[in-house]
Amino acid sequence: MNRPADTLLLANVSRRRFLQGLAAGSAFVLAARWDLAMAQGEKTYGAEGMPFGWVDNPNVFIQIDEDGGVTVTNHRAEMGQGIRTSLVMVAADELGADWSRVKVTQAPGDSERYGNQDTDGSRSMRHWFDPMRRAAASARLMLEQAAAQHWKVPLQECRTGVHVVTHEPSGRELGFGELAAAARELEIPPRASLSLKAESEWRYIGKSLGPTQDNVGEGSGDATGQPLTRAPAIDGEAIVTGQPLYCGDIGVDNKAYAVIARPEALGARVASVDDSAALQIPGVIKIVRLDGASPPTAFRPLGGVAVIADNTWAAIEGRKALKIEWDMASAGANASYDTAAYRQTLMERSTSPGKVVRSSGDIEQALGDADSTLTATYFMPHLAHATMEPPVAIARVGSDKAEAWAPVQDPQSARDQIAEQLGIDGADVTLHATVLGGGFGRKAKPDFVVEAAHLSRALDGRPVQLQWTREDDLHHTYFHALSVDRLDAGLDADGKVQGWRHRTLAPSIMSIFQDDPKYKATYELGMGLTPLPFDIPALQLENGKAEAHTRIGWFRSVVNLPHAFAIQSFVAELADAQGRDHRDYLLELLGPARQIDPLAVGATWNYGEDPELYTIDVGRLHGVLERVTDEADWGKEMPKGRGQGLAIHHSFCSYTAVVLDVEVTDEGSVVVHRADVAFDCGPRVNPERIRAQMEGSMVMGIGIGLHNAITFSDGRVQQDNFHQYLLPRQANAPRRVRVHLVDNPSAPMGGVGEPGLPPVAPALANAIFAATGKRIRELPVGNQLKGQQGA
Repeated sequence: MNRPADTLLLANVSRRRFLQGLAAGSAFVLAARWDLAMAQGEKTYGAEGMPFGWVDNPNVFIQIDEDGGVTVTNHRAEMGQGIRTSLVMVAADELGADWSRVKVTQAPGDSERYGNQDTDGSRSMRHWFDPMRRAAASARLMLEQAAAQHWKVPLQECRTGVHVVTHEPSGRELGFGELAAAARELEIPPRASLSLKAESEWRYIGKSLGPTQDNVGEGSGDATGQPLTRAPAIDGEAIVTGQPLYCGDIGVDNKAYAVIARPEALGARVASVDDSAALQIPGVIKIVRLDGASPPTAFRPLGGVAVIADNTWAAIEGRKALKIEWDMASAGANASYDTAAYRQTLMERSTSPGKVVRSSGDIEQALGDADSTLTATYFMPHLAHATMEPPVAIARVGSDKAEAWAPVQDPQSARDQIAEQLGIDGADVTLHATVLGGGFGRKAKPDFVVEAAHLSRALDGRPVQLQWTREDDLHHTYFHALSVDRLDAGLDADGKVQGWRHRTLAPSIMSIFQDDPKYKATYELGMGLTPLPFDIPALQLENGKAEAHTRIGWFRSVVNLPHAFAIQSFVAELADAQGRDHRDYLLELLGPARQIDPLAVGATWNYGEDPELYTIDVGRLHGVLERVTDEADWGKEMPKGRGQGLAIHHSFCSYTAVVLDVEVTDEGSVVVHRADVAFDCGPRVNPERIRAQMEGSMVMGIGIGLHNAITFSDGRVQQDNFHQYLLPRQANAPRRVRVHLVDNPSAPMGGVGEPGLPPVAPALANAIFAATGKRIRELPVGNQLKGQQGA
């Protein structure tokens, strides 16, 4: 029967059929047929500005079984940030579901059905909070209408409680499962007529276990004095008990295993290969040469020689037995890439003008007329994501169809790449998104999934699990860019900054998508550089030339990391040079609380958000700065060899301030006694996960500050595994972390996953200086403190 586009159906379908978009089976499913164009809207900001936009169709996201069980489909990648809990929690709360009767299922890669699925940019909740609420509110209203018709009473007398609809005058109740079939033929009301729950009615959204001295501190906005309902992590038990959730756990009949020997330098090719010894390894099935992409590679595989075997061990041993001659000449300048030499090149270039990307006042006059000046240059190396789960994918490819399983942040992109690179219609590619054992931006690039697909085709359609080893991961990832940042300041007789010049140099992420532009893209500059919120008469920001010699990709917090490290370290140096308190000096640089138009300062990307709604709010920077320094007892007397370090940053539409309490031992070891972080992301949906993200950011940021570095020599990465690419260990983690969530429910919703990270490394460097008098301008700290006596 043909129905209007705004008709809500409660279809009788099974879970599997539901996920395939078919209407048959044994479970009752809420269904709506809203016009996709209407759902995506016409604006170009936020979720509407993303490919495939948003969807709030309850048929897509909500299923009610006959027994009243509710299954919510999560379409975003779960990589430890808790989105499988948080989005489901939003839907369950708006629907009125009992959390103990709620399950989650993971959506396959299909953005035409589910809306945008690209899980990066710290935008899952700010883009999907409203659509998920509307989908659940639609379902709730239809259940109430079904109940009203059953009882033959006015709709206004029916109200959804916890997993039931109640006729308020009589107290009669009907469960969700009982109402689904009766509501099957009801039409959905216009979206504008939906009634979303008031905040006072929320049972899960914004709730937590409540404050403790260690995680939020006294005075947190969470302290209501009332018992709080909390939705525990929906996969928590499965994760801690080792239940199979990850790609490598998936059993596919007749699966083979493969590893690949990839080029030693970007752009190198296989000149020749002797695979005779490899084929003698028991279990090795086949050796396959793979053509590699020339830069710009985008998400195409690097190529090389693959060994396919009956098990991973045989594949790895077979790879060791290969004798490959590489044509390094085809790599051009990449074959001689040396990060030490390249760093020196960028240092020298930083002394000359670059492209001006923001300017106000006369910087040359301000520096020339200054009573004093300060110049400092900061360095950050290449970084690797080093996710706990290295890249892995399973593929089964036939002549005209493909199926893959992979831990990807953007399943639609993986699906599209398989279709494009193997010449298969996109509609005939199925991508099963698995839980990620860490992402950090690496798994937004699906090159490893395409590798698995090529190898399955080479094996006549037999399923192949393509496994990257840790060595593969460190040698061939998409690296965070090496960066050099030079800052000059001119000060008047009172020590106030009258001129500020910042030159930033780093290869661009855009080098993997187009001929190397050699300059940062606008969106890269917009991560902490062009939105600089300081109140300075003369300001000039410049971008210098920097070529890419390896694959550059986004890494957690992206270019905010070097920008924050340089700017926040330089502020501390300025304060010290003037004999001023760092906190007070930073407040003075920020100037009065005000709203800065991102477009007016050249920050046109603005994380994809509406600049009228998402301004640069200096008052919120004041707020986190004052909160964290108050909570950390800033300026207190410290023992010898121990100091406090401070840094702030605005990124991903949120505001963060960090104070670290650091001791440097006589042997040069760094002990972080305490980390305080104040965080303002606007409305808080899942405070427990926000705290977890901030705690994780402290540990990861300390690792970036102390240890992480990828270096190249003769075009090859020099780090093989964790004995060389050092990660933070338990001894490096803060002995105490205090997360102070700023209560700001009227602000627009910001991101959570990434904005906690950028201030950590500069806060660490500033604390080391306070403890020792040793200034850190180069990351990682590494051995710079050996033999350093505490100040």
